Amino acid sequence: MLVKPHKLLIIGGYGTFGGRLVALLRDRAELTILVAGRSVHKATAFIDSLTADASLVPQQFDRNGDVRQQIEDIAPDIVIDASGPFQAYGKNPFRVAEAAIENGAHYLDLADSSDFVSNISALDGAAKEKRVFVLAGVSTCPVLSSAVANNLSIDLACVESVACGIAPSPHAGMGRSVVRAIASYAGKPVTVVLNGRDDQRHTFTNTKKFTIAPPGHIPLPPMTFSLIDVPDLKLLAELDKPVSNTWFGVSTLPAFYHWFLRLLSHGVKAGVLPALTPLARIMHFVMNRMSWGENRSGMFVEVQGVDANGQQVQRSWHLIAEGNDGPTVPALAANLIIRKYLDGQIPEAGARPAKDALDFADYQPMFADLDIVSGERSLPLPADMPLFQRVLGAAWGELRAPIQTLHDISANARFSGRASVTRGKSLLSRMVGWFAGFPKAGKNVNVTVEIATDGERETWRRNFAGHAFSSEMSVGNGWLAALMCERFGPIRLGMALVTNGDVLRYVPRRWTFLGMPMPAVLMPNGEIFETVVDGKFIFHVEITLPFVGNVVTYHGWLEEH
Repeated sequence: MLVKPHKLLIIGGYGTFGGRLVALLRDRAELTILVAGRSVHKATAFIDSLTADASLVPQQFDRNGDVRQQIEDIAPDIVIDASGPFQAYGKNPFRVAEAAIENGAHYLDLADSSDFVSNISALDGAAKEKRVFVLAGVSTCPVLSSAVANNLSIDLACVESVACGIAPSPHAGMGRSVVRAIASYAGKPVTVVLNGRDDQRHTFTNTKKFTIAPPGHIPLPPMTFSLIDVPDLKLLAELDKPVSNTWFGVSTLPAFYHWFLRLLSHGVKAGVLPALTPLARIMHFVMNRMSWGENRSGMFVEVQGVDANGQQVQRSWHLIAEGNDGPTVPALAANLIIRKYLDGQIPEAGARPAKDALDFADYQPMFADLDIVSGERSLPLPADMPLFQRVLGAAWGELRAPIQTLHDISANARFSGRASVTRGKSLLSRMVGWFAGFPKAGKNVNVTVEIATDGERETWRRNFAGHAFSSEMSVGNGWLAALMCERFGPIRLGMALVTNGDVLRYVPRRWTFLGMPMPAVLMPNGEIFETVVDGKFIFHVEITLPFVGNVVTYHGWLEEH
């Protein structure tokens, strides 16, 4: 069977997001992908770094030149504009889309400008006459955000608000066009929907705190998100159900850079600074060199409304992309639409924002192919929900029955079994172990665990062969949000609850001493997990300290008494 060849022109094809799109589509042998930009040398170097079934061709293209003639000479089937910044496209922002329509080519862009995306509908008549589709904003905003928001609100009687945020990894690398776009609108007014009406707020001066925490995975730290100019501010009000309030923000790391950007934006808002555009080059330099911290990116979508029973509900969707997969997320929508097109699912002719181009289910196979995890959380939680279930959310259902039994505490419970204990050998580790009250070393000793709860915290009293010590468990908040916290005297250790097959892992993330946040380099650590072997609850706890080493390790089994 012959496969019809297709020619794709990707403007900005070796850039941050255009390059990701090329990499995603390179397995389609029927494609000729023209990797376009001002520099043929850069396009060629990028192509040489890839292996592909598609035919990758470097192409010089200057979007500030004679765009119509360039597209006519290339004669592509689809034009994809992945360059930007779309906020700075000047008096004729749609010249690429118009040239594509005139030459009978379909058109997509990865625009992030609210005005650009909303106004693309002006080309609807011309696109229909040429029988081509023209979709603007084919990216995270508003395609993925709208798909998620519709999914979260599908059974709600009404939607009061939708708030979204993205948190790029400090290692992701910001393209020049992205930084120029941020500089162009930082501190400037944008239109949001407030109480069902258009209103104005100033970017980077309006904030929201949120913790991105997919159930059963290590969360991102609590972050402050600042309002940005994206199409969602208008388009999220036009979901399947009308929305009364919209908001979309970004949180950049390191945190002090974000704080300084917010400070400068207040200067723009107050009229002290005309704009941050002259600082775009410096901003790009700084953002691409201050790249310390974890290489993890995140996104959230939060919906508040009223369900069919008249109850106020809050639902949130959390996504974390590990490593270098974060910058791939903005290219997923274009990748999915083009694949559907190649498989005969061609979007309807006409020009429009792309917010309804995909369903939430379309994304799931792509997430599975990447190092991306996501999940939902809901509020309010039942008053009698166990503490561990509150932190784990939907991941609670992944736990084996013996683990659930031990943590499903609604009243006092007692468990007993056998355990082995080893202690650190150094004088310092022995002193720390004595001060903390940890048990003496021993093999196959009797152990009991008594758990008492008042609904907000659990007190765990452990007894190893007559030696007792206790700690207090509670759900973290503030700096320790989305973590299970264990307190030993003045130390409070926040741990992520991570489900992995039959294992529940406790991963230390943050800690406080006398209520004060402490540096991670001094944090107590060690391998801590629970699992099930031959139907028995198995535990393993290892506590180590920097500069001290192992303090205590105990492992064994328990059963309800």
